[in-house]
Amino acid sequence: MASTQRRPTPRRAAGRSGARPAAGRTRPAPSGSTRPKTPKTRPAATRTAAGYAVPRPEGADRPAIDRRTLIKGGAGIGAVALLGSALSSIQGCSSKGQADTQAPDPVVVDEGSATSVLDSYTAADAAPGLTQTGAWTLPLGTVLTPSEGQWIACTLTGENANPPVSAGAFSLASGTVQTVVERPRTQGATYVVYEARCSDSVYAWVELDTVSGSWTLYGSAFSGGALAGEPVELYSADTEWEPPLMACSGDAVVWLVMPMASGSQSTQDSTCHIWRAGRAEGSVAVTSHGRFACEPTVSDGVVTLVPRVREDEGVYYGITAYDLASDLSKQVDQLVLPQTVRPFSAVRMGERFVFQIEANYQSGGQLGKMGTYVSQGDGSFVSVAREPLAAPAGKGDVFVVKVRASYVVADLANSTYGTLAAEDRAVDYGEYPARVGTCDTFVTFCTVKDPTTGYPSAVSVRAFSVA
Repeated sequence: MASTQRRPTPRRAAGRSGARPAAGRTRPAPSGSTRPKTPKTRPAATRTAAGYAVPRPEGADRPAIDRRTLIKGGAGIGAVALLGSALSSIQGCSSKGQADTQAPDPVVVDEGSATSVLDSYTAADAAPGLTQTGAWTLPLGTVLTPSEGQWIACTLTGENANPPVSAGAFSLASGTVQTVVERPRTQGATYVVYEARCSDSVYAWVELDTVSGSWTLYGSAFSGGALAGEPVELYSADTEWEPPLMACSGDAVVWLVMPMASGSQSTQDSTCHIWRAGRAEGSVAVTSHGRFACEPTVSDGVVTLVPRVREDEGVYYGITAYDLASDLSKQVDQLVLPQTVRPFSAVRMGERFVFQIEANYQSGGQLGKMGTYVSQGDGSFVSVAREPLAAPAGKGDVFVVKVRASYVVADLANSTYGTLAAEDRAVDYGEYPARVGTCDTFVTFCTVKDPTTGYPSAVSVRAFSVA
């Protein structure tokens, strides 16, 4: 999306404030000013009060399978691992405000040491812990996004080309979809609604200029399937910065601002921001020298991020849990992966980290092998040795893992597992979860084909109670 005009650098909403900027980064514009600032080149890696200051990761990101991929496009899978590290136990972490605190040692366990669900558990006839409670048919082109409550954010295909995409919310209570953002607030015929997220109390969406690549993030209080109050412009940037990965929980919106991996700003810091409904602006919560490994997730009141850590020693990713109630100022726990091993997704469910590795690395022990891993309190792991396609969900000891053509459902308490098959005629387009982390109701959606014509005809949504 090239342009002959010079694009502005990322700009925060007017009067934006927050955590102290990392060394070498420009401070936000003073209150009342909207003039964008030009970031300075950062010095050698240091740690800051804003969070982990870590170098830019090597390799490119794998894009999520959603409307983000269809509109913006993405890069390939990152490089495989080259080196390993010594065995270490899982350790908790201090608050990110303690800038000089060293991340724990990398966790490296022997290959074959994880308990394999598919090899060691007893196969059940049905999916343990799941009972279907609802099924609905939605218009073709509806794309649900992971949400935590009774309302699930979605993007909708417009009835005509103006606008081509709108943002909505699907109600689990009524089984209907309501349009929340009918058309972009940003002026210009080339802007589209790009992506949306919500909880039952807050709604956030991104608007993208399909010509220049510039984007703007908005947030608003949300109630009863509609915006409740005047939306707030939370962040805006040009094509050198990737549209934000975001999550909503309670009254909070959490999002990542990261430079394009191959752009001219690739050496700039990445930041995690938080905004709560009713506030005039958001604030920086965590800073990373380089890109975060995957999107933020929220479960059980904990936000999970994956910045780079131990930057003076090599390429390490730290799966890090933060307390949402403290606006991410309190760090709950951290698990550092073996050198160069990069997770596809990570979420904290109860007292366990559940994370996914999408490739087989040449070293790193068991955690360098493809699969989904559930950490146990004694430092051991339970694994589902299949390629992951979406972040896991579940409740208690029941974990639901999306694989190629179905879901593996594992009951760790009873050492059993089963399969939740995708909807009939949905495999070509894929069926995906609309939940991440702990949930009472697991929700899936997929595009299905008409049995007589073979063409896509509708979107099927299913809901399952989780025991």
